[in-house]
This record gives sequence, C-alpha cells and structure tokens, in this order.
Amino acid sequence: MATDIQSEAQQTHETYEIHAAHAARDPHEQQEFVLGDPGSPSRWWKRGVLIVAAIAVVAAVGAYISAASSRTVSGPQLTHTIARRNVIVSVTEQGTLESSDNTEIKCKVRGSNTVLWVIDAGTEVKPGDELVKLDTSTIEDNINQQKILYQRALATHTQSEADAAVAKIAITEYIEGTYRAALKTLEKDLAIGEANLRAAKTILDHSRRMFKRGYVSELEIERNEFTLEQSNLELELKKTEIDVLKRFTKAKQMEELGSALKAAEAKLASDKASLDLEKARLDREEQQLKNCVILADASGMVIYPSAAQWKETPDIEEGATVREDQLLLMIPDLTKMQVKVGIHESKVDRIKKGMAAIISLQDENIDGKVASIATVTRPAGWWTGNVVKYDTIVELDTRKGLKPGMSAEVEIIMARHENVVAVPVAAVVEHEKKFSCWIKVGDDFERRFLELGDTNDQFIVVEAGLKEGDEVVLNPLAFIDDAQREAMKPLGESSGESKKEAKADAADAKQPGEGESSPDVGTKPASKKPSDTPKPTDKKPKITGKQLIELADKNGDGVLTIDEFAEKDRSRFAATDGNGDGKVDASEAQAALERLSEEQP
Repeated sequence: MATDIQSEAQQTHETYEIHAAHAARDPHEQQEFVLGDPGSPSRWWKRGVLIVAAIAVVAAVGAYISAASSRTVSGPQLTHTIARRNVIVSVTEQGTLESSDNTEIKCKVRGSNTVLWVIDAGTEVKPGDELVKLDTSTIEDNINQQKILYQRALATHTQSEADAAVAKIAITEYIEGTYRAALKTLEKDLAIGEANLRAAKTILDHSRRMFKRGYVSELEIERNEFTLEQSNLELELKKTEIDVLKRFTKAKQMEELGSALKAAEAKLASDKASLDLEKARLDREEQQLKNCVILADASGMVIYPSAAQWKETPDIEEGATVREDQLLLMIPDLTKMQVKVGIHESKVDRIKKGMAAIISLQDENIDGKVASIATVTRPAGWWTGNVVKYDTIVELDTRKGLKPGMSAEVEIIMARHENVVAVPVAAVVEHEKKFSCWIKVGDDFERRFLELGDTNDQFIVVEAGLKEGDEVVLNPLAFIDDAQREAMKPLGESSGESKKEAKADAADAKQPGEGESSPDVGTKPASKKPSDTPKPTDKKPKITGKQLIELADKNGDGVLTIDEFAEKDRSRFAATDGNGDGKVDASEAQAALERLSEEQP
C-alpha cells in the first residue's frame, strides 16, 4: 500500500487537507489546515487540541502525498493564514468541590483512642444522631480508680473541717472559760490572803499587849510575827500570779490557740483543693466517657475530611486511632460551594483575586471567580512529583445538585485579547531569544522576525512582524531547510548579519502587490543549500492513532468514515481501512502512521 501511495505521490502534486474540528466556546468558528495549497483560507477553533500535536499528525500523514519539488523545502508543508481573532489566556487545573462553610466534628477525648464505629459518608443526619463511637474500656477503668481517690479525699476533707472547727471553739473556750476561771481562782486566793494578813496582824497586836501584862511568853510573840510575815508573802504571791495570768499566760495561750486554728484552716483549704481536684478529675473522666459517643450538632450530609495525598485510605475508619481535636467528620453547607486547585508556581503571579473562572462539572459549566490565592506553597514531595503549587480558592455560583467531592476542571481566565493578530505557537521558532517564522510567498518561503506578546499555548499575540492574510508554515523545523540550519546554529553566533540579510533579500524577493511588513521586521527567502545540510533524523509520528482520530472525527463517533476524509484524499481510504469495514479506527490509523514513519525519507 505504501509503495502505491509513494508512486502516486511522485507523479502528482495534489494537496491533502485535514480538518480538525473540536468543541470550543464558539461553535460557529472552524479552522481548516491546507497542505501544499497557499491560497486556501485558514481558520482555527478557539478551543481545541494542542496545535503541536496537530502539526505532528499532519506531518506524519503528509507522507501520503508527494513532496513538491522546491529548493527550500524538504517535504510537504502545513500552512495557516493569519487573521485577527480573540485570544483567551487561561490556566486550567483539576480540583474537587468543597464547601466554604463546614460544621466540623472533632474528637474531644483526651490522648488517643480507637474508633469502634463511624457513620457512612454521605448519610443525611439530624441533630442528636450518633456519628462516631470510640473505645470506652480505658476510660471506664480510669473512672473506677478516680472514684476511690475521690472518696479518700472527701474523708480527709471532712476530718480537716472538724479540726478547724475545734480550733476555733478552743479560743472562745479559753477566753470565756479557762482564763476567767483561773483569774477568779487567783482573785479568791488573793482575798483569802488579805484576810489572813489582817488576822495575823490582829493576833500579833493582841499577843504584844498580853506580853506586857505577863500573860504570854516572848516565844508566842515571835510565832505570831512569823505568821504575819507568811501571810504577807502569800498575799504578794497571789498578786504576782494574777499579774502573770493577765499579762503573759493569756497572751501565750491565745497565740497557741490562734496558731492551731490557722494550721487547721490551712489543712482544711489544702484538703478542699485536693477534694476539688479529685472531683474535677472524676467529672472529666465521666465527660470523656460521654464524648466517646459523638452526636451531630446540625442537620445535613456527613462527609469525611480529605485524607493526605500520600495516603491510600481516609484517616477515619473502624479500628483507626484518633487524637484529641482531630477532625473526624464534616457537615458542609451545600449553598456555599468552592473549588480548591493548585496553581503552578510559574503562573501563580498572574492570578489575581476576582478573576473570572469557568468550572466544568460533568456536562455543566458554572461561572465562578477567584476568591483567594495562598501566599505559601502547599507541601511538595514525592506524592506531588515535587511540583510546587499554590492553593487557590475559586467560588462558584449557587447551583442545585452540587456535592462535595465532585471532580471539577477549573479554567481561570488570566487575560483576554480582543481582535488581535495571532500566530499559532507551532509556526514560531526561537533562537537566542529572538522569534521568527516562515511565510509562503508564491512558491518560495520567506523568514519573518516577530515581536510577540501574550500566549495561550495555542496562539501567540503578534505585536509586529505579520499582518492579516500572511500564510505561515506550521512546524517549519520539519520542512524548511533554512529553519533547520537556524536551529543548528551554535548559541552566541551573531544573528545581526542574518537579520540584515533577511531584510535585504526580502526586499528583492517581495512579490508585486504584497502587503508591507512592520518596519522592524525583515524577510528572507529560504536559501538553497546542498542536501548535506543537517536534518532531523527522527521521522516517527509524534502522535498516536487515537489522537489522529480525535483530531479529524467530525461527528464524535470515535472512527473516521470516507466522508470525513478530505475529498482529494478519499482515493486512499481503502488502503487505510485495513479490515474493510468502511471505518478507520484508532488501531488502523496507528498502523498507517507507523508505516508512514518508516517510509518517509
């Protein structure tokens, strides 16, 4: 089959067209790529597959046709006609729906515990419903031990209360009882002593009168004088005892009783604190026992919190160990939904709060806007391929049927360029930070230097160097000798002279009636060099048969029929349809690509 096609291609210079139709925002816009036909119009879908992949496909399919003999080309060329278009610059990331307002269900049991039972995710609950049950065996043992300690503390506290009360009564007892009794006793003894002293004086006086009369002896008088002296001493002793009682004994006793009262009260306070502590511990353990059964605080649907990316199972499951304050479950508010996506570090600086976004959910697109951009990158590791990304929150418009965990594709619009001249990315070649492309002028190809603006990885805004109607060559490195030589130049080689030569040659080669270029852009026809110029050696297709089918499949049925082949190439349909069923599937397209890769010189 390849021999026949090659022979036929050598005899003719017919063109081969591939129409790439892909769903986009504007269903009325269409792009047609024309192979070897410089006069054909070109249009491009705003939203489609990567242009580089399309180029590789057409480059491979180009082996089906003859290579037009040219002094500046090495094979058939895919061209694109420059036109004004709207270029939308966006970044697309994958994420999942979540709620911005969640009722969090956390573990309130101290330390770590084991999950005995957990409610299924997605279950509708109401306040008071059981959500999680934790192991209670350890807590129940702690409660039993704490009850014993509490009772001991209670007994000690009771004894201390009694001791403090006794100490307080002892002071009153001494002041109003013991002290007064001791004082009265001494005062009584003092009165007796005074009476005894007066009696002794009377007896002594009587004895002296009797001695003068001769009735008593001198010895009797001496004995009465001794008795008087003794009574006087006893009276002074009682007075001293009363003074000591009032001045010293009372004060000392009051100090001792006061100290005993303070000690009793201090011990009572200590025992009271111990009792309160043991009671608090007992209450806490009893509360921990209650916390082992977690109940719903609000109505709604229960979901599990997202597990770490490197884990294969969620953190909450039967038999799992959980810790205090760990988030176990969430009850989201389904009226406040958002998507969290990771924006690569190379693009995060262009993302601003309030930027419009389009969120794709299955077959529905929802408008949204950027709500916040993280200032610190999310943790990177082997589970993320060491890719550094920043969490970005995109808020959604309210919709019914949205549920947490739904897959979402978020496209954030970073810039819109309206009605600008744009060139496909695949048509531009960069060398030493300068950009150029090759345009088709008659049967020749000329080089144009470009000043480029923003890009969306499919089209680049052209600030200078091209105008509407110019026909640029896509993937010039595969077909244009001059582009290949430019790519093979060592870095640092002067390109100033090449640019001057390009301007001079372009002025000589310009066709009558051709539009003027920007003043600072030069053109140069592709040079004629011997065939020993270095050329790419890898001729294998850069795209799979499946991607080729997706590119050319107009009705979306996953295969190509003869109606979907370009009219000029339908004669080759039978050779491509290996099983003769009237349809070309991905495997047949892959086989054709591989044959073309082997046969392409």
